[in-house]
Amino acid sequence: MRPCHGPIKGLDRVVGVDVAKASVVLFDSQTRRTWKVANQPQALRQALSGLADYDLLVCEVTGGYERAVLEAALALGLPAHRADPLRVKRYIGSLGGLAKTDGIDAAWLARYGQERGADLALWRPRDINRDALAALVRHRQHLVAARVEAKNRRGAPGCQIASFLDTEIAFLGQQIQAVDQAIGELMADAPQLAQSEARLRKVVGFGPVVTRSLLAFLPELGSLSRRQAASLAGLAPHPRDSGQLNAYRRTGKGRDGLRPVLFMAALAATRANPDLKAFAQRLAENGKPKRLVLTAVARKLVVLANAILGEQPSTQLT
Repeated sequence: MRPCHGPIKGLDRVVGVDVAKASVVLFDSQTRRTWKVANQPQALRQALSGLADYDLLVCEVTGGYERAVLEAALALGLPAHRADPLRVKRYIGSLGGLAKTDGIDAAWLARYGQERGADLALWRPRDINRDALAALVRHRQHLVAARVEAKNRRGAPGCQIASFLDTEIAFLGQQIQAVDQAIGELMADAPQLAQSEARLRKVVGFGPVVTRSLLAFLPELGSLSRRQAASLAGLAPHPRDSGQLNAYRRTGKGRDGLRPVLFMAALAATRANPDLKAFAQRLAENGKPKRLVLTAVARKLVVLANAILGEQPSTQLT
């Protein structure tokens, strides 16, 4: 993120919401009132009806339990932001906040929205098919990771539970096949997702795993700038310069689950895609380490995917 050189634009009327499974606690920045309501659609709409003309509602990601309050705000026309808990925690820590109750947390969220709300992305409901795809792709990743772990244990010298591990590996393989079938059926019933997948699959290096991971975990593709796409994928180099220090730029902190599959796609592309193979060779000849080369190729792939799904049907690879 680039440093802010202009004045900070604050918001006046913000409601902070601390979400739990059964109930939520609301804090009104104008009246300083704190109250609790059931985490149910009707109760939330009633509680927020008098705040529909406010500037913003802010809540944190809470394992899906925040969905009801976000949908209630959307129905009332109240702008809402679903905040990253880590960012909010760091914000509170930077101001010396130590006390913690549901009411205090709601008040902090309201203050966070007041100070930073003008630059926060507003929540929009995701397509139900894309949510289902994300859940299936995430579950598949967990199954694959579990199978790799089981195979590693099975291959260890002197393994005394080989028969149990063989059964586990076979079961996990069946589960992965079942998930793949479910994903295929979902794509068949979602023409927009299927069309996007078909366009991405034309790129050498983009197999079904990487294309579905991109569609699941990076739904903004097609509406981002090159830098935004690379940053969200965790492939944007961030400077680490201070004083006389001019350190290597590092990538990371992108959407969870994307970098490993993009690195595998980059590896395939450097072998089969002539343009990217030549690009990788140039970097290697200039003394760049292999991991940096793969990162650069992966970054080109995600930028290309963003262009394909956006207004530009194609783009240069080099």
